[in-house]
Amino acid sequence: MSRYTNLLLLVTATPGALLAQSTRPNIVYIMTDDHTAQMMSCYDSRFVETPNLDRIAADGVRFTHSYVANSLSGPSRACMLTGKHSHKNGFTNNEHGIFDGSQQTMPKLLQAAGYETALIGKWHLVSTPTGFNHWEILPAQGDYYNPVFIHQDGTRAVDSGYVTRIITDKALAWLDQRVPSDASGGTAAATARPFALFIHHKACHRAWLPALDDLTLYEDTTFPLPPEFHDDYAGRQAAARTEMEIGKDMDIVYDTKMFVSPDETPRTRLSGSYQNMIGRLSKDERARYDAFYVPLSRQFYDEWGTDYNFLPRQSQSSVDGSRDAKLLEWKYQRYMRDYAKVVHALDQEVGRVLDYLRDHGLLDNTLVVYTSDQGFYMGEHGWFDKRFMYEESLSTPLVMRLPKGLERRGIIDEMVQNIDYAPTFLELAGAPVPADIQGVSLLPLLKGKAATKADRHRISHWRDAIYYHYYEYPAEHDVRRHYGIRTDRYKLIHFYGHDVNAWELYDLRNDPHEMHNLYGQPGMEALQRQLHRRLELLQIQYDDPQR
Repeated sequence: MSRYTNLLLLVTATPGALLAQSTRPNIVYIMTDDHTAQMMSCYDSRFVETPNLDRIAADGVRFTHSYVANSLSGPSRACMLTGKHSHKNGFTNNEHGIFDGSQQTMPKLLQAAGYETALIGKWHLVSTPTGFNHWEILPAQGDYYNPVFIHQDGTRAVDSGYVTRIITDKALAWLDQRVPSDASGGTAAATARPFALFIHHKACHRAWLPALDDLTLYEDTTFPLPPEFHDDYAGRQAAARTEMEIGKDMDIVYDTKMFVSPDETPRTRLSGSYQNMIGRLSKDERARYDAFYVPLSRQFYDEWGTDYNFLPRQSQSSVDGSRDAKLLEWKYQRYMRDYAKVVHALDQEVGRVLDYLRDHGLLDNTLVVYTSDQGFYMGEHGWFDKRFMYEESLSTPLVMRLPKGLERRGIIDEMVQNIDYAPTFLELAGAPVPADIQGVSLLPLLKGKAATKADRHRISHWRDAIYYHYYEYPAEHDVRRHYGIRTDRYKLIHFYGHDVNAWELYDLRNDPHEMHNLYGQPGMEALQRQLHRRLELLQIQYDDPQR
C-alpha cells in the first residue's frame, strides 16, 4: 500500500483531526495555457495591462526566474502534478502520451493530508483525473465558445458562453458549496477542512478567439516588433527547420480569422477547423462575431487577393518595404491584437476570483498562485508557439499572494521550476514530501523575516541551474528533441535524433535574445567543458537516461 493511501486512511479514521487542521492555508492554483510573461504588465509594460494579475504580484511576490521542465501543455501539467521531470512521470509528449493517473500525485497527497481538492477547466492529459474530490474538465483542448465539459460522472454537456468566464463560474460555484452562510445572512470564513482548488484555463491557447464583448479592443494599437523579429536563424540549424513562423506557418484563416464565407475565402489547411470553432456560436452570437471579422476579411482580400499564398521563409521575407515584409507585419499585428483580447478576459476573471476570496473572508488564509503551463513567442525570432528551450518559452510567469505567516514581498530572483509546485503545496499543507519528488519546496523563499535557520540554509544552497528536456518530434511545428541546462548566465542545449545532432551555447548576459550560438567558437573550450559537466551532473541527479 502506498504512502499517500496510508495517510488517507489515517486522516479519514480520525475525524477530529480535520477540525484541528482548519487553520492550514487553502490553495487556489490558477494556471493558464500559453500565457507568456511578456503579455503580463507586472513583467512587461510594452503590450498590455493586466491589473488583476498585477494585484497578485503587488500584494505578494513575483518570480523573475521561473521556468518549466518541458515547454508543452500536457507534459508541463504532468510535471506540476507529480513534482517530477517528464521521463519520471511518464508523460513526455502530447502526440503519444497518456498520463498514468494511478501514480503518486500532489493532489492525492493533499487529499491524504485532509485537503478537499477540485479541478475545473483544462486537463489535457488524456486519462481521467484522479486525486480530486470534484472535477469538471474540457475534452482535449476544449472550445472558446459554448464549450463541452466532461463531468465526474462521465456525462458531457454544453455550457453556454465564453470558456474563460464559464471556468470561473464553475470554480466559484464549487467554493459556494464550501462556504456556509452565517446567521446574519453573510458568509462564514471557511469550513473546517482546507481546500486546494485548481483553476485551469484554456486561455491563451491558439487560435486566440476573443470574448464577444472584447472584439474591438486593441484595434487601435500598433504593437512594437521584437528586436529579433527578423531573425535569419544563422548558426542554429534546429531553429531554421521549425514550422512556427508567423509569416510562413500562421494560417490566414484559422489564426488571423480572415474568413468571409466558405465560397469567398481561400481554403487553407486549417480553415475547416476554424469553421467548426465559430460554428459553435449561436445565430445572434455569430452575427456579432461576423459584424467585426467579415469587414476586416473583405478588406484584407481586397488588398492582398484571394489567391493568397503563404510567405516564404523568414530570411526571404524581411526586406524592409517589400510586399512580404508588409504582410508579415500585418499578420503579427492581427495575432497580437487577438491574443491581447484573450488576455483581457482572462485578467477580468482572475479579478473575480480575488474579489470572491476577499469578500468571503478567505484571502488571508489562502495561497493564490498564478502561472502558465509555459511561455510563448510573441513574435520573438519571428515565431508563435513554444517548445524550444529559448527564454520566451522556457520561462513562465509566476506570481503568488501569500497567506498570513508568509511575509516575503516583492521580487524573488532564485531559479524555480514547475516541478517545485508540488513540494511547495505539500510543505504548506504540513504533509510529508516523498523522497522521489524531484522539485524543491519554495516555502523557505516565501517566509521572509519568519525564515528559520534551516530555511536560510536551504536558501543559501539553492539551485544554481535548471534542467530541461523536450521530446515531441516528429510532430506539429517540427521542433527537434533537445535537452539542456540554464545557469544564471549561460545556456547549453543539445538537439538530437533523426536529422540533427547539434549543440548551442548562449551567453545570456551579452546575448539575451539568443541570436549568437557560441558553441565551437574559439575561446569557448573551457566554458563548454564546464557546462557539459554540469549538464551531466543534472542528468545524474534527475536520473535521465539520455546522458
